[in-house]
Amino acid sequence: MNWQTLLEEFDGQSKHIQLGGGKKAAVRQHEKGRLTARERIDRLLDDPNSWLEVGLWAAFGMYDEWGGCASASVICGVGRISGRDVMIIANDATIKAGAFFPMTCKKVLRAQRIAMHCRLPLVYLVDSAGVFLPLQDEIFPDEDDFGRIFRNNSVISAMGIPQLAAIMGNCVAGGGYLPVLCDKLIMTEGSGLYLAGPALVKSAIGQEVSHEDLGGAAMHASISGTIDYREPDDDAAISRVRELVGMFPPNTHADVFGRDEAAPAARPANEIYDAIPMEAQSRFDIRDLIKFLVDADSFSEYKAEYGKTIVCGYARIGGYRVGIVANQRQPVMSAEEGMQFGGVIYHDSADKEARFIMDCNQTWTPLLFLQDVFGFMVGRDSEHAGIIRAGAKVVNAISNSRVPKITIITGGSYGAGNYAMCGKAFDPRFIFAWPNAKYAVMGGKQAASTLLDVNIAAIKRSGREPDARELEELRERVTQAYETSTDIRYAAARLWVDGIITPGDTRETLIRTLGIVTRHVPDEPFRTGVLQV
Repeated sequence: MNWQTLLEEFDGQSKHIQLGGGKKAAVRQHEKGRLTARERIDRLLDDPNSWLEVGLWAAFGMYDEWGGCASASVICGVGRISGRDVMIIANDATIKAGAFFPMTCKKVLRAQRIAMHCRLPLVYLVDSAGVFLPLQDEIFPDEDDFGRIFRNNSVISAMGIPQLAAIMGNCVAGGGYLPVLCDKLIMTEGSGLYLAGPALVKSAIGQEVSHEDLGGAAMHASISGTIDYREPDDDAAISRVRELVGMFPPNTHADVFGRDEAAPAARPANEIYDAIPMEAQSRFDIRDLIKFLVDADSFSEYKAEYGKTIVCGYARIGGYRVGIVANQRQPVMSAEEGMQFGGVIYHDSADKEARFIMDCNQTWTPLLFLQDVFGFMVGRDSEHAGIIRAGAKVVNAISNSRVPKITIITGGSYGAGNYAMCGKAFDPRFIFAWPNAKYAVMGGKQAASTLLDVNIAAIKRSGREPDARELEELRERVTQAYETSTDIRYAAARLWVDGIITPGDTRETLIRTLGIVTRHVPDEPFRTGVLQV
């Protein structure tokens, strides 16, 4: 497979995801006099090019027994409304009436966390039937489930971050708390806002009440006083949202994060597919990739002659000053140890990385991690050199970093290497991956061999010896299962990455995200815990 074939496959699948519940479901939404979630977002945005989607692939290949849940039945992303960057969270009512699946909760929570870290105002376009009841036990009770969304609403409000909700369909049961916890609340005619619908009210207390009398827009505007604006339809509500967002504070850029005059990259984006190989085991100089991402002549390498399996340096991307930490993908020569393998973190490269991260924190320089890593070097020599101690320093420095971090997975992301290169567990503000990326605790061949040995041992313990045909079938089954779970779509479905981007779009994505993550300066000073030196 080549880049073109791979990108065409991903492009076709992403377009299918964007159809949500399908064309028939969209027609049903229109028949109700309502727009689809993506149509609402399109009409809200000043410019569709400002849209940076988060979690498009969420729930991909999951919940098939329930008919699937494209994009986890909610659309999230940052877009520009009335000149302001805003996090938009829109229920997709074409999928199970916008019901919340387990991944729906996790996706909304991820969007809220990004908004909190970056001080982004939030706009919620509410059109949901509430919790998907067959999976309620996976949605309702835990700290990263449905209730956490409302907790975040309250915390975001206390932080002074504007929140606006527009109810443009159903808003029932516990989900009703979300819009009411926002600063401003809009509701369209024909929508419903109530803790229990007419049927449940009749069942619970025997009272017969109409949809409108129970929780219609007119009732909430004139009797309960719950909503601030009653609008006749989606278009009017969208106009009102744009008007109110126009009253939000304008876009900010924290002065401590430097931005100079932008310059084009040294090499045009369309040449990246000829310069950077797609295959995971390929060797190339990571500096060749950096040339496609940073402003021409802006890259200044740090400790270029030491710890060469990780390349660190200062650069500008669209004028934004950044510190880059990247895995080198070709063999290098160490003055002390001789040849070192590309994509592997050695003790000297780990020491360099930790020191560089600390320096970037001192100078308020955002960090970009270009992740294509097999893991840490193993063996006697590496252990004697203190590889665990060096790795712990990297983990400590990343964990306590106060500057924004962005991670791009351009190839493999394996084991502890994922941690050392700012994987999801280490709070990157955004984490994206290329379509060829792999995500696992170890490489496919090693893992498949290990799993095969475990399965064979289990068969032998049961008292029989597997024959050659059974061994081959077992090998194929184990290998296929592992390859499926290492595919980046598997990771994106579970929100281990925020999105899958093409190599050619990487620079523009970085410029957009750097504009978002440099809005706010955290109050905390930079500090680390105990460093094993």
